[in-house]
Amino acid sequence: MRRYGMLALVLAMGCKHAPPPDSAPLRVAAAADLSEAFTEVGATFEKETGRKVTFTFGATGLLAKQIEEGAPYDLFAAANLSFVDDAIASGACDGSTKAIYGEGRIVLWSRGDAGVVANVLADLTRPDIVHVSIANPDHAPYGKAAKQALERSGVWDAVSTKVVYGENVQQAFQFAQSGNAEVAIIALSLATVSGGHTAPIEPSLHDPLKQGIVVCKGAPGTNNQDDAKKFEALVMSAEGRGIMRRYGFLPGEAASVH
Repeated sequence: MRRYGMLALVLAMGCKHAPPPDSAPLRVAAAADLSEAFTEVGATFEKETGRKVTFTFGATGLLAKQIEEGAPYDLFAAANLSFVDDAIASGACDGSTKAIYGEGRIVLWSRGDAGVVANVLADLTRPDIVHVSIANPDHAPYGKAAKQALERSGVWDAVSTKVVYGENVQQAFQFAQSGNAEVAIIALSLATVSGGHTAPIEPSLHDPLKQGIVVCKGAPGTNNQDDAKKFEALVMSAEGRGIMRRYGFLPGEAASVH
């Protein structure tokens, strides 16, 4: 009996020190254009709360599909509000937490040492620009905006055969960084920390890139919704807006949009 009593004591001690169910890291699915800005926001959040954050950056449409199919993310930050609405409609995310955190911009970008510079979209028709990289417009909002800008500026027919597609805007950026494309159309948020040559694209040439955020169900057995709301609140705070502004995001609407 004494041996069983000791065993019970050991098991009780083990249970006492087991991590609570909600100790799992906060899991954030975020659009690829947020990779730099949210890394900084995440570091601030961890410092202020002591809670670990893990990010999955990718094409907004693909992330939304994963969430709708049950991927265990606690928070979804999209590059387009329509994908937030889709995630809410599926029941995977809480519509009462939906908010606009910023508006993105697209730019032309080329390596500083490449010897090829594009200042306006019409420059992409030049023969020395052989490849132009953009994100896949089928599921990446920044790719959709890039294609719209090319179409509305009247150069799509001339450059469509030059276009190479990245899975998301970050991969489109990498194509130009590696020299596999002379010029990329990417998010200003990525270009701000990249060096190279950047030229703005007129916002009227594409639909507004209103970017939304929403709290989601997360993994079964965890209870990260409160922390997800705290992360969202940081993004929407003056401190968070200051970080986002440094990466080229225009301020979003302070209030939730239902």
